[in-house]
Formats: sequence, C-alpha cells, structure tokens
Amino acid sequence: MQRLSLFTKCLIIFVVLWLFLRFFIGSVWSVPLPASVISMYLGLILLAILVHVSVEDDRFREFLRPVKETLADDDRRTRRTVLFVLIPLVMLGLSFSRLSTKADPPAVLRTAHPAPPTELEYRDKVIGLTQEVENPFRHLEKDDTEAFKAHVDNGRRVYYQNCFYCHGDDLDGEGHFAHGFNPPPANFQDPGIIPNYQESFFFWRISKGGPGLPPAATPWDSAMPVWEDHLTEEEIWDVILFLSEYTGYRPRTFGEAAH
Repeated sequence: MQRLSLFTKCLIIFVVLWLFLRFFIGSVWSVPLPASVISMYLGLILLAILVHVSVEDDRFREFLRPVKETLADDDRRTRRTVLFVLIPLVMLGLSFSRLSTKADPPAVLRTAHPAPPTELEYRDKVIGLTQEVENPFRHLEKDDTEAFKAHVDNGRRVYYQNCFYCHGDDLDGEGHFAHGFNPPPANFQDPGIIPNYQESFFFWRISKGGPGLPPAATPWDSAMPVWEDHLTEEEIWDVILFLSEYTGYRPRTFGEAAH
C-alpha cells in the first residue's frame, strides 16, 4: 500500500476538523456554530498546518511535491485535467448557492397582547370576559381601605414569592431570569401595559399563562407558567391590585378606550 503524502495527510486533517466543527459540535450542543465562527477556526487550522509543514525545508518540499507533480509531470495529465474542470464547477456551485434567491416563508407577525377569549374556565368556575368583569376586591379601595390594603399586601407577597424572578424587583421586566427569555417578560412600568388592559385581561394571562394563549398568530413563545395550578383566585386578583398600586397605573375599565 502506497504511503500517504504529507499533503494528503494535512488535507485529511483539515477536512476532518471541518466536519467536526460543522456537524459534531452542533449535534452535541443542539445549536450549530455560526458560519463566521467556523471560518475563523478553519483559518487558524490552516495557518497551524502551514506553520507545521514549513518549519523545515525538507518537510516543506515534501508537502509541495504532490502539487508540483500534478502541475508539471506528464504522467499526471489526467489528474490535472480533472482538477481544472472540477475546481471551477465547485466554485460555480458555491457562488450560485450564495447568490440565488431563496424562497423563504413569509415572516410570522406576532401579537404581543392577544385578545382574550369570551370566557375562561378557572378550575371549576367559568368567568365571562365579554361583559364588565371587575376585580372583586377593587371596590374595597373606597369601601374599606384597611381591607383593600390587606389585599394589596397579600398581592405583594405573592408577587415576590413567585413573579419577581422574571418581572423584576421593580416590576420593570428586568428579573434575574429575564434575559434568558425571548420575548422578555412584561414591563409593568411601561405606561402602555397596565392602563391599556382590563383587570380581567390580566387575570386571564396570569391564570392561563403561555400555554393558554389562543392558536391564532402563533408562535407565542411565552414562558409564562399556568399560575392557576399554583395560586388561588384571590391571590391572582390580589397580585393585579399590587401591580396597579406599585406602579401607579390603573387598569382600563370596561368601555373605556385604550390609551
């Protein structure tokens, strides 16, 4: 069996490392490396190979020997012809694949705050959302300020036990885990959030979470948990009171136009 030339060995190493970067890394991490990163590593690998073969003159001459034989020797005419035909075809194919127009599917328009359903089923209770549905403890703001404060305090407790990890200490959407989500958690300090929606909308979003979003205009990509599995109905209404009290924004009432 003929011994492999130094040029062939280096070519095999280069191709194996390209396959490793292109396919193996992506399958292990489940995220493929960007083409720019692969190109950078391949450039470093090529530089390392050239440095290795050029350290000694004899090694460098041995590395170049197959190239010189292919270009100059008469008995390598067939190989030379195949390469001169194959190389332009490969370059043509690469250029065409990069410049050709791709039939990409149209972009999906995502609605950040979808319309709520006409009614929702919270555990064994059906709550209609097409008519005015007020927070059952909102009236205490005028009728019994001490009781109202107790509900707000309970909402604060629930929020900081469950919600601040994503929505933040200051309700600004900058929680510890916020930067790991796309889209990010809601920023309740944004004046375009709380004043534009009724309390029933927030009850629906909190209780049903991301899995409860309607199928229209998907994907939603919401990491919001289904909080009805963990919180009582009173705790969810209390959290909504706390959001309003903390930020100073009042939810929109039924029939009131959005800002």
